[in-house]
Amino acid sequence: MNLNAGYLAATRHPWPCLLFVLPLLVAYETGVLMLGGTTPETIRNGADHWLRCGLSTIGLKFFWVPPLLLILVFLIWVGRSWKDRPSDLTGVLSGMVLESVAFALGLWVLSRALAPLLQHVGIELNVAPADPSAEAALRQVVTYLGAGIYEEAVFRLVLFSLLLVIFQWVEIAPGSAEVLAAIGSSLLFSVAHHVGPYGQPYSNYLFLFRVVAGLYFAALFRLRGFGIAVGTHACYNVMVSIN
Repeated sequence: MNLNAGYLAATRHPWPCLLFVLPLLVAYETGVLMLGGTTPETIRNGADHWLRCGLSTIGLKFFWVPPLLLILVFLIWVGRSWKDRPSDLTGVLSGMVLESVAFALGLWVLSRALAPLLQHVGIELNVAPADPSAEAALRQVVTYLGAGIYEEAVFRLVLFSLLLVIFQWVEIAPGSAEVLAAIGSSLLFSVAHHVGPYGQPYSNYLFLFRVVAGLYFAALFRLRGFGIAVGTHACYNVMVSIN
């Protein structure tokens, strides 16, 4: 498919985004149920876990509530945009897969270039070694699928969009508002990985890389749509988990 204006707009439409994300969502939730046993919270992605904790405080403790809520949000969005839905779904979804892989490879190259750059400017790096066991790798793949979905939903679909609305409401210029929303959501995205009972130990590299990754995902979300941002995030995470 040629990357013409029709395709570029189609990937941002909620209908192909929903169809693109739905298989990842099913794979993640199924993997958590199969591998989590009596402690599924140890596999769930942090953003998913926080969302469930928030919902549980108002009595919504069923495991299916967060994915159903996400699907309902998109169904409402699809309903409002149904007349403008793209007709060539096969072509659009195939292009979204290829773009996600390409952008994930771009982020992987960026991650490899960042460490030498930080060391060159004198920033000390300390990265913990990964668990090499096959079971741990499989659990990571499931967790990382969830990260692609729920972190993009929380930090880009909700937080970036909310910050953008707030900055525009206080009459910040549109371009500056987008930059500030991207920076703010990216900083919170990075900080969130180091807080709570399942947060990672802090390291300069992890924190700074996630800020950069957050800016990368914000740009993808804004320019290429939610589906490709999720696909890129999930694809990159899986690449890292099996590397």
